[in-house]
Amino acid sequence: MTEPTILIVMGVSAAGKTALAQSLAARLHWPYQEGDALHPEANVAKMRGGQSLTDEDRWPWLDRIAGWIGARLAAGENGIVTCSALKRVYRDRLVVGRANVRLIYLHGSRELLAARMAARTGHFMPPSLLDSQYAALEPPGADERPIALDVAAPATALAEQVIAALRPA
Repeated sequence: MTEPTILIVMGVSAAGKTALAQSLAARLHWPYQEGDALHPEANVAKMRGGQSLTDEDRWPWLDRIAGWIGARLAAGENGIVTCSALKRVYRDRLVVGRANVRLIYLHGSRELLAARMAARTGHFMPPSLLDSQYAALEPPGADERPIALDVAAPATALAEQVIAALRPA
């Protein structure tokens, strides 16, 4: 039996984390957790009100995501979770000591993502917070072994790139 793999689909708001995670889950038949659903209600209310989250706001959310990852690994299950994971310290909280947790880093132009945010409806994250996300973003370093993808491509094409990158050499 091979070790389970957990994919963290990360990036700023509107990068397409959910679309890619759903596409991967459908193709791989792996459990998927929408990271935003694990936010405490106070975090959602704060963002809906146009306020950026602080590190202190994020720790309980990151701990919930880490708990989901830990439960999958303990059960010997693969999984996919979305999480902005903007800073290295956040990713360390989720990944360190877990060689089989991989980052899928979605990146794209600010203009493209701003247009996506302006076009979407029903999401708690207002377009006014995109600049704060970019300000906080610390792109993953090579030592974090990210699979980095430009989000200009459709989610289905990105999913194929991820699956190809996961295949053994």
